[in-house]
Amino acid sequence: MKAAVLTASAVFVIALPAAAQDLTDNARYAAIVVDAQSGEVFYAQRADSARYPASLTKIMTLYMAFDALAHGTLKPTDQITMSAHATSQAPVKVYLRPGDTIDVDTAMRLIALYSANDLAVALAEKIGGGSEERFAAMMTIKAQELGMTHTRFVNANGLPDPRQISSARDLAILARAVMRDYPQYYDYFNLPSQEFRGRTYVNHNPLRSMPGIDGMKTGFTNAAGYNLVASGVRNNHRLIAVMLGGSNKTQRREHVTALMNTGFDVISRRDRGERIEIAQNEFTRAMDAEARMPEGPQPYTILADNGEMVGGNAPLSDAQLRETLEGSEQANAADVDVQRASATVKAPDVAQTLSAATNTAALVKKPAAKVAVSEKPDTAQKNSKSKKAELADKADKTAKGKKKKDPTAVYAIQIGAFKDKTLANDWAKKMKTKFSSHLASGTTDISKNDNGWYRTRFVTLTKAQASAACKDISAKHLDCMVIKPDA
Repeated sequence: MKAAVLTASAVFVIALPAAAQDLTDNARYAAIVVDAQSGEVFYAQRADSARYPASLTKIMTLYMAFDALAHGTLKPTDQITMSAHATSQAPVKVYLRPGDTIDVDTAMRLIALYSANDLAVALAEKIGGGSEERFAAMMTIKAQELGMTHTRFVNANGLPDPRQISSARDLAILARAVMRDYPQYYDYFNLPSQEFRGRTYVNHNPLRSMPGIDGMKTGFTNAAGYNLVASGVRNNHRLIAVMLGGSNKTQRREHVTALMNTGFDVISRRDRGERIEIAQNEFTRAMDAEARMPEGPQPYTILADNGEMVGGNAPLSDAQLRETLEGSEQANAADVDVQRASATVKAPDVAQTLSAATNTAALVKKPAAKVAVSEKPDTAQKNSKSKKAELADKADKTAKGKKKKDPTAVYAIQIGAFKDKTLANDWAKKMKTKFSSHLASGTTDISKNDNGWYRTRFVTLTKAQASAACKDISAKHLDCMVIKPDA
């Protein structure tokens, strides 16, 4: 029986400032950092607690496929016929129909890089003799053989099921097993994209732009939170990092980046002869910057390193911009930093007003505070008049005072948020060029919010222009949010 026991010989303790965001306060959060060669655990937080793996399940699905390929019971050229059960899976998927076929190699590619739920089930049925349930049982048995003692699988794609659980340590064991047992197939987890039936599917891994990172897999469900297994090599040392239960994509990306960077820093210092057994100070410094991130979800998540420009201040190419924006979250209208501009500001004065204000929140009128005044006896007597008459009077006033929709009200759209102002400017130029039919008359507004994000907006738009622009931009899988004026 294979077993991979990860021992904590060097424990990294994160000590965050009291006023900063502390990931340990998030009940779903769990993480581990492991040396892939030795199995040494550098950092562990709730590493053995039960968590929902979400799409990280597909690492095990692919491990089973690798095992079948290695034993000759499955070939990359074998055809998979889609069943009604497989095609009925919830997105993300490639939307094949029952009876459609796809070869094993292409299916594995799209499972690894695009997280296709329908193909994961179809592959499971191919290996499991037509039964996903049987395949899930095979997955659980294999997991136990690998030493994943806290793991149980009931499906092949990680879609929500309270019975499907794992842990950060178990997922690190699995990642290490893939590299150890089937290194010839590990590159499936680092494919940048895959063409299939006229469409290009792009890798979801947010750390692919980080130097040395060469895999693995993301996962998300509402119950699980934002999960990520990542691995990378620097100076012939490989680390595996697992984070489970993140609050948003930004937090997940930044936190795993910090974990990896700190781990590699410790390895580098050890190689220079420094003795590090408990690296609390190293992680404290690494996490301080991350801890200052806002607790709420960011409406846009930038996946590339915004601090590194290609060619100085030159605008990014299409490929670089696509890499920067891959996987970004849809704008969240409830975000506190995106306020609605006052309808009392009319074009063309809105651009000047927005520029003068530190942020759009300054344009929002706050309701006057209500002051409680004690009633005098005679006032109370007056207020004893019939409720019916009072309600009728109020309804009449409401009808008379109801405002008609203002056709001159100014709308805006928000199309991105960046940590670097140059990127924000470049993206605004790129978007104005690509969607000139909608944005030619819009005025670019880029402002930095209190959390350090440069919000990229086009203002001085009508409602129709803003709605049409966001419709076309969103159709290209890019973020766009209409910013409405106050009613």
